[in-house]
This record gives sequence, structure tokens and C-alpha cells, in this order.
Amino acid sequence: MPGERETVLEVRDLTKRFGGHAALDRISFTLERGRLNGLAGPDGAGKTTLIRILTGLMHADSGEIRLDGVPLAEAAARQGFIGYMPQKFGLYEDLSVLENLKLYAALNGVPKAEEPEVFRAMLRFTDLARFTERAAGRLSGGMKQKLGLACSLLGKPKLLLLDEPGVGVDPISRRELFVMVEQLMAGGMTVLWSTAYLDEAEECDRVILLDESKKLFEGPPDELTGKLKGRVFLLSGTADNRRRVLRHVLNEPFVRDGVIQGDNVRFVTAPELPPGEPEKLAREAGAVLSPAAPRFEDAFIDILGGGPGGESALAAGMPPYPDDGAIVVEADNLTKRYGSFTAADSITFQIKRGEIFGFLGPNGAGKSTTFKMMCGLAKPTSGRALVAGCELVRAKGSVRRHIGYMAQKFSLYDGLSVRQNLAFFSGIYGLSGRAQREKIREMVDIFGFGEILDANSGDISLGHKQRLALACATMHGPDVLFLDEPTSGVSPVTRREFWNHINGIVERGVTVMVTTHFMDEAEYCDRIGLVYRG
Repeated sequence: MPGERETVLEVRDLTKRFGGHAALDRISFTLERGRLNGLAGPDGAGKTTLIRILTGLMHADSGEIRLDGVPLAEAAARQGFIGYMPQKFGLYEDLSVLENLKLYAALNGVPKAEEPEVFRAMLRFTDLARFTERAAGRLSGGMKQKLGLACSLLGKPKLLLLDEPGVGVDPISRRELFVMVEQLMAGGMTVLWSTAYLDEAEECDRVILLDESKKLFEGPPDELTGKLKGRVFLLSGTADNRRRVLRHVLNEPFVRDGVIQGDNVRFVTAPELPPGEPEKLAREAGAVLSPAAPRFEDAFIDILGGGPGGESALAAGMPPYPDDGAIVVEADNLTKRYGSFTAADSITFQIKRGEIFGFLGPNGAGKSTTFKMMCGLAKPTSGRALVAGCELVRAKGSVRRHIGYMAQKFSLYDGLSVRQNLAFFSGIYGLSGRAQREKIREMVDIFGFGEILDANSGDISLGHKQRLALACATMHGPDVLFLDEPTSGVSPVTRREFWNHINGIVERGVTVMVTTHFMDEAEYCDRIGLVYRG
């Protein structure tokens, strides 16, 4: 038929189990030539397992895979048919950009005579020509992803598999990667882009949506979002009490999901919507109601039956702090130099009590350096980082107990169980005896650790790791909380859960400084600071 596209990849009833756990449960889908396909879903959905099976790095228990109409084993013998960029940086960090290109060119069978022209094209394409002699380990997150993409393209593959190329990469670099991939498709290449960012999935031609090893949806993104037509609303005029309004909205039985969007509250209703309920809700909130366009993340939450509600048991168990408008966190001309390189240059800001302050910027801008100085984990070259009037690099332990810190990467002890991590960190923060035992029980109930208490913390899911890190950072009731990309890689439902807790504890007077690569999360903040090149 006219307009039909040729099928490049066909997957039928693919199943993979690890012990008693199904990583993939009878997954079927097709990829058409020259299309950008999103493989979307949260951590643990089965995305990486699926891609590794497609590359031949892992074998399925059952099911069939055909590439260009022939079985995978036969097609895999054709060198260069598949290009693969793994989730974690898979290049050699001690080799330079050019040395990595040369190594992968040899692995992909690129003739020596063609190497100079191929390298010039790749360096121009990725804008890495200025960095050919720099060690790969010294590149920024976005530049590493560009180099990984370049190496995966050296064999001129027909099918390109990208395993979460946007994780940990700032929005600017993610957009640059998208533009590069769209250019590749102009030449007929087919791309499977795995992602936990549902705004990325929304940009794809087609989406395969996975959750807990099962396929929930396959098709164009607007086919799924179209099912929410007339069910998404915006409450405006809620700037002064948007967190309270959101909690009230989420507790309504006809509301499936809700988030803060700037000065507004956005919510999604159930399909069976009682007449006049959204209007009534707007009147109760003293807000103006208007319809809003559905987003792909709205549709995903809807498929799962809704978000986690609006109450935070974590906030309920924390002591209230005075609403006095005091300056609690302050950066005063904060500067950090490493030799001739200035990572943070005269950064100044103040954060009031009970405020969420978002610290934003691209990879390599100086966010993490500044964040570590604010927490007392790095000593400034000049300037001061003050929390409650004290410099943490010189402060006593009693002052440090006023803060909680959740690092960008899982920073607890992988060799300890969940129970042991809770006991260890509560002890560090000064809890002991009966108070310690009660607080551990409380965290187990709040975060649902009951079934994994004795599991090694390095073996639990990313969502549970992040919950454990948040529990350890807050169990001593800090009045200042530092969160470095707390929801990176977790499911949208877990992100909702985290922000319910953050909103709740801020209403108790806790002060929060947070970094994030999710721009919709930045809208939860009361104020933001933007840093670029230090």
C-alpha cells in the first residue's frame, strides 16, 4: 500500500527471566525503517535487558527476533548492521577522544585508508574537533554521550540502539543529541532510543512503553495522549498557596494525578468525571479553572491508575520550624579553583526558611562543585558557604546535624543491607536507643522497606535506592535539606512521591536546595539560580 514503510526489526513474544523474576514478559513490537522509536519506561521496566538481547549480549528464554526478515543470529553475522551505545559510558576513560575513535574504528572494520575522512566527519558532526587530545574521562556528561554516539556510528549501522543516552545529561545536551539523531535518520537509519524521560519519548515517531516487564502501549505518542482529551485542567492564581492547593487536589477521589506547574496547579481527572467537580474544586481553591493540553507523562500515570496521592507521612513525622523568613542558607562570593581552572566563580545567593531553591545549569557548569561547598564537603578557594550562620567546613558535628544531604549518585553503603544503612546513618546523626529504633520503624513504614529490609542495598531497584537515600537524609529531622538530582532515572510515580514529601516538609518549615535536570521539577521551586561556566 502507498505510504507503507519497510519493517527493519520484528520482535515476537520475547521473554526473559532472572530466577523467579520476569525482566521481559512476552514483548512484541516492530520497528520501521527511518523512524525514531522511543523505548520508554522507568528504571526496572526491562529496557536495558531488551536492548542487550537485541545486540546479542544476552539470550532470551523464548520468543523470536528478526532483522530485515531474517533471524537475529543470522543477521548479527553482518558486521555493522547494528550500532549500540550502552547506558553507562562504555568507552576508555584514559584514552583520548581520537584514540577511542581509532579503537572503535578497528572493532567496526573501518578500512585504514578511510579513517581520516570518517573521523573528520564524526568530529564535525559531534562538535568534538576541539577535544581530540582530551582524555574521555575528562569530558563533560554531554560530551561523553556525543563521543559514545560517534563510536557507535563508525560501522554505519542500519539500526542504532541507544540505551538511555539522556540520563544524567542536561537538557541542552539532550536536545543536541536529538538533533544529531534526527540528522542520521535522514539517511534512512532506524533508531531505538531508550529513555526514562517521558518528554523525550513524546518527541519520537513511535513509542514502545514498558513497565514492570510488560508492554503497556505501542504507537504514536499522540495516540496515547489523545485518550486524555477533556480530562486535563489548570488552576491558576494559586502562587501563594500552590502546595496546599496541590495536596487538596490530589486528595479528591476523581483526580488521577496532579503537579505544580509554575504558579499553577495542573491535574488530570478520572474518565468517569462527576459533572461540575473541577469547577467546584476551583471555587474551593479560589482559583481560575482552564483546560490544558495532555502530555505523554499524564497518559503514562493514567495507564498506571494514577499517582500516589497528596499526603506525606514523612512530613507528618517531622517537627515544625518557625515561619520567620530568616536567611538559612547563604553563598557569599563562593569560588573554587582547581589549578588554573575556575569551577565556581564568585557565586552569591540566599535561601530563606521554608523555601525550595532550585540550582540549575548544564553539565560542567559548576553545580556539583557549588553544592559540595554548600554542604561542607569541599573547601572554597575563597568566599563563604553558610548554613544557619555557620561555615560547615569548620562547624562542629552538632551543627552538621541540622542538615540532610542526598547525593547525585547512590551514596550509601552497597555492602550493607537496607536495615544496616538505616541503623548506621541514624547513629551518625546522633540517634540511639529507643529513639533510634522507633525512627527506623517509622522510615520502614513510610517508604515500604518491609520486604527488602535484609536485602543488600546495592541489589535493590533504583526507586528503592533513592527512597533509602532520602530516608537516611531525613530521619534525624533536619531543618535544611540538600538534594542533588534526587529523582534521576526513577519512575514518574516515584518522582511524584518524592515531591509530595519535599512539598510536605517545606510546609513544616524545612529549607530545601535541589539540583535537577527535569525542567518540570524546577517549576516546583519557589526561586531558581542558574549557573553557567562557573
